[in-house]
Amino acid sequence: MIRSRGPWKNVDDVEFATLEWVDWFNNQRLLEPIGDIPPSEYEMLYLTGIGTTDRVGLTNLSLH
Repeated sequence: MIRSRGPWKNVDDVEFATLEWVDWFNNQRLLEPIGDIPPSEYEMLYLTGIGTTDRVGLTNLSLH
């Protein structure tokens, strides 16, 4: 990300771009293994006890 979006004027520009990426990673990207929802939404559902495992089809987890 750093090389492709530069050149940067100063460290503040790099920090802001990093914060934008972290926001996207946690709040906007859709994660297929948890039902094509953002990780932050899945966490909120989990913390409120709405039964996210049933919602996203993760009731039969297995390591086999």
